Amino acid sequence: MIFKKNILTLLFITVLFNLNYINAIAFSVNDHRIAVLVNDQLITSYDIVQRMKMNAILTGVEITPENNNQFINSVVDELIKEKLKKEKLVEYDISVSEDEYAGQEKAFYNNKPFTKDVIIETFKLNNIEYSEFKKYLIDEISWQKLISAMYYRLTSTSEIEIEEIFIKNPKITKDRAREIIVQKQLDLKSNKMIRDMFNEATIEYK
Repeated sequence: MIFKKNILTLLFITVLFNLNYINAIAFSVNDHRIAVLVNDQLITSYDIVQRMKMNAILTGVEITPENNNQFINSVVDELIKEKLKKEKLVEYDISVSEDEYAGQEKAFYNNKPFTKDVIIETFKLNNIEYSEFKKYLIDEISWQKLISAMYYRLTSTSEIEIEEIFIKNPKITKDRAREIIVQKQLDLKSNKMIRDMFNEATIEYK
């Protein structure tokens, strides 16, 4: 319980500092001015601040005057890519079941030093809806489903590649080694598709 409380306090203090700095450079948590148009889809300054807060909480990265511009650019780029991905997900009618979401959410928290309850409480303190994070995870699952459906049959593994994985991770199984290799190939396909969509999109910065 003490560990949980310490994490919550740390995250809350970090995000309060971030918000004070963000607001100082003319962003407001209630500001819905259009910041970017992506194929006629809107990204507002409110969206940017919300994602900055969420990322700061989930990663523990402190926003400072030195890294602020880099952080904003990273978040804007992330939101643009999500808009482009969403277009493809709608086009191919990709959906996610409750069980799929629950599994992904559990995997996420298994790799983090905090619990879901801590995040929910921290989000509330910082005026972030947990549903925004849920939507983010659902979009990630949906994108992986789309990429797998389009490219999984084109992936392949070799004994040499498996052996290279074993050298670095001698405790994993062959099946896990194959999964790692296949996922790397799918990630390459995903990155290429996103780059192509980005290059073809109409993106207008306000």
